[in-house]
Amino acid sequence: MENIILGLLLLKNRTIYELRKRINDGLNLMYSCSTGSIQAAIKKLLQNGHIAVRETTENGKLKKIYSITEKGKTAFNGWVNSPVDAVTAKNPELAKIYFMGFTEKEVRIKLIQSYIDDFKKTCSALEKICHEGEILSDGMKNNEVFYFQLQTALYGKDLMKFNIGWYSRLLKTLQEL
Repeated sequence: MENIILGLLLLKNRTIYELRKRINDGLNLMYSCSTGSIQAAIKKLLQNGHIAVRETTENGKLKKIYSITEKGKTAFNGWVNSPVDAVTAKNPELAKIYFMGFTEKEVRIKLIQSYIDDFKKTCSALEKICHEGEILSDGMKNNEVFYFQLQTALYGKDLMKFNIGWYSRLLKTLQEL
């Protein structure tokens, strides 16, 4: 979570609310996001000197705006420039499928259908993000930061489509048993 926050703060200074909103708007495929997890990461980043906070009053309300420090930029660059460890990309939710034989057939079918419905919702949201990103990218031909953000959204969309197909085949097989 800390590196996601550092990356978002490289793009622009943000409040905790803005960080959570941005993570929920597409980055939640990589990290689950709760206000508590963001606050814990912010606390750690502040303690390490990777971010700074500025308080301001807007419409009578106190706002804390976070920004990345030079030390934070160095830490982020060390992380982003390290090799990808694809082997650790695990999906703990698959354990539910692994042990699904212990549940009743009707329950299995209902669960698998709910997974498919959730994948379809996420895919739809990612398709919107990708479409908007492709429109925006026409005017940003040389923006490499935006290019890789769009590619990540496209990956997420393709992953959701794969999941929809895989779980749909599983559902069909279960229904035929």
